[in-house]
Amino acid sequence: MLLNIKAKFLLSAGVIASAAAVWHLLCIWGGTSWFIFARAPIQIIESSQQGTFLAPLGSIAIAGLMFACTAFALSAIGLVRNIVLTRTALIAIATLCIIRSLIIIPALIRADTWNIIASSVWLYVGVCFLVGAITFHNLKPNTKSKSNA
Repeated sequence: MLLNIKAKFLLSAGVIASAAAVWHLLCIWGGTSWFIFARAPIQIIESSQQGTFLAPLGSIAIAGLMFACTAFALSAIGLVRNIVLTRTALIAIATLCIIRSLIIIPALIRADTWNIIASSVWLYVGVCFLVGAITFHNLKPNTKSKSNA
């Protein structure tokens, strides 16, 4: 299957979301030092140090959401079966990623390299999901008419 450039952008966003999900799961295995390196919130770091369930459950929940983002991306480009509300999900994911990327703006004075890179990646992912949502919306009626033929 040949993918157009817009589908490749959406696929790349899905791959990044999956990689981030795996990273969150690896933080559980890596322990406190990995949560610290990942700039986790202090409550998550303390949970990891104390051995409570907040850190692993939070990481699993975030990973699940990121894997869901990947599933929606793959559904939109036709690599997996169509998922209900794909377009709505793509728009919501794009919005959240772009908002996440803008968090860096107030902190630019004291932002470190990690935060700048993370914000740039989330901006890229958000734009890719937005392009995917627009493309999915434009292609959806044609897809239905082809499947009915």
